[in-house]
This record gives sequence, C-alpha cells and structure tokens, in this order.
Amino acid sequence: MKPPYEHKTDKIAHQALMWIERLGLGLVTIATFFSLAHELARMWQAGMVGLGDLLQLFLYLEVFSMINSYFGTGKLPMRYPIYIAMVALARYLLLDMKEMTETHMLAVSAAILILAISVLVMRFGHSRYPYEDIPEQKRDLL
Repeated sequence: MKPPYEHKTDKIAHQALMWIERLGLGLVTIATFFSLAHELARMWQAGMVGLGDLLQLFLYLEVFSMINSYFGTGKLPMRYPIYIAMVALARYLLLDMKEMTETHMLAVSAAILILAISVLVMRFGHSRYPYEDIPEQKRDLL
C-alpha cells in the first residue's frame, strides 16, 4: 500500500477537493440563509406563524447545525440528515394530510418510524462499538 501523498499531485488534488468542499458548504450556507430570510418575510407579511412554518424553521436550523458540525469537526454525523428527513416528513404529513389517503399517511408515518429506529441503532452502535483511534499516518491528513 502506498503511503499518503506519495506524489505532489496527490496532495494538490486533496487540497483542491477540500477547497471545493468548503466552497460547496459555503454556498449551501448562503442558500439556506436566503431561504430562511424569505420564509421569515413571508410569515411577517402573512401576520401569522403556523405549525408548518415552525417545522420549516427547524429544518433550516438543522441544516445550519449540520454545516457547523462539519466545519468544526471535519465529519458529518449521519444522524443530522436523518433528523432533517424526519422533520421534513412530519411537516409533509401535517400540511398535506387532507389530500392523503390512509395508506399514504401510514406509509409516511412508517418512514418516520424507520428513520427514528435507524437513529436509535446508530446511537447504540456508536456507544456499544466506538470507533478506534485514527492511526498516526492518517491523522496527518485531517
């Protein structure tokens, strides 16, 4: 197995990908901020805030939290996208309940339950079988 960054081009490629990743996260942050501002302006004009609006605001906060976690640790916990999916499905269920059939409501509810169980399984796995330390060779890459 080759040691990391055996060639200078490997290091350059790695750094370029890191910058592309940071640029992408920055763009997601900016887009989320503008979406949040647009949603707040819409609520202000309507003069009321509904449950769907609150859930939408929680979605934005979860996206910000996920981005902040990634910038802070360099890792993306898989729980965050699952939390976002759960809130999005709950919002969908609450807002479109009148147009849904019973089967469709059960399917969306089952999807939320499956996502919740997956978070539980991941948390159990992380506490029961924690990650091993990163080898010294790979630690330099972080």
